[in-house]
Amino acid sequence: MRHALIFAAGLGERMRPLTEHTPKPLLRVGGKPLIVWHLERLAAIGVNYVAINTSHLAEQFPETLGDGSRWGLRIRYVYEGPVPLETGGGLLNALPLLGPEPVLAISGDVWCDADLAALPAEPDGRAHLLMVDNPAHHPEGDFRLDAQGRLHADGEPRLTYSGIGVFRRELLDDWRAATGDAPGTEEKPPHFKLRPLLEAAMAQDALTGSWHRGRWTDVGTPGRLVQLDNELRG
Repeated sequence: MRHALIFAAGLGERMRPLTEHTPKPLLRVGGKPLIVWHLERLAAIGVNYVAINTSHLAEQFPETLGDGSRWGLRIRYVYEGPVPLETGGGLLNALPLLGPEPVLAISGDVWCDADLAALPAEPDGRAHLLMVDNPAHHPEGDFRLDAQGRLHADGEPRLTYSGIGVFRRELLDDWRAATGDAPGTEEKPPHFKLRPLLEAAMAQDALTGSWHRGRWTDVGTPGRLVQLDNELRG
C-alpha cells in the first residue's frame, strides 16, 4: 500500500473546549500531535503518499504538518468545506487524489499500536477492517468476526471497528443504493456514513477483518485524551 487516507475533518464536539481552537487530530499526546503518530507509522511501512481530509480549523493542518517531507511523505490536504462529509462521503471525495490500488484509511482521532504492515494490501473482498475489543464506552460492539475472518452485521460476540481499514474502490461503486435517501446524499459533494456500505458488503460476504488485541484508544473525550497522554509518557 503506497497511498493512505487520514480522516481528520470532524468537528470534535465532544472534546470541547479543547477543540475550539485546535482540531482533535492535532491535540498532543505523548509529546506530539495525535495525527503524527499515524504519519510516523505510515512512513515506517513504506507509504509515501497521504491524503488528509480536513474541515474544522483546516488551515492548522498544513501549518503544523507541512508537506510531509519531514517523514518522507507527500501530504495532500482535501478540504471538505465547513461541514464534514462523514466517513463515506469523505472517502468518496478523496478518491480522485488516491491511486487505483486499495487505500489504507485511518481515523485521525484514534491511537493504536497495531502493525499496519500486517494488514492485507489486497483485501479478499471490498474491504478489510481492523477490529478491537469493545471499550467501556461502546460495550455492544459493531460487527461479528467469524473463524474464517469474515465480518457479519448480526450475531455474537461482537468486536469494535478500530477506525483503521483497507478499502477497495469497489466498496463505493453502489454507495447510492447502500445509503438510500439518507440526509446529505443529494448534496454536492454528498455527505454519508461509511457503515451502510460496510453492511452492504457484509450482506454479500465481501468484508473481512482481523482482531487486534493490543493497545487502542478512541480519543473521544478530554478524559480519554489525558489518560492516553499519561500512558504514553509513563
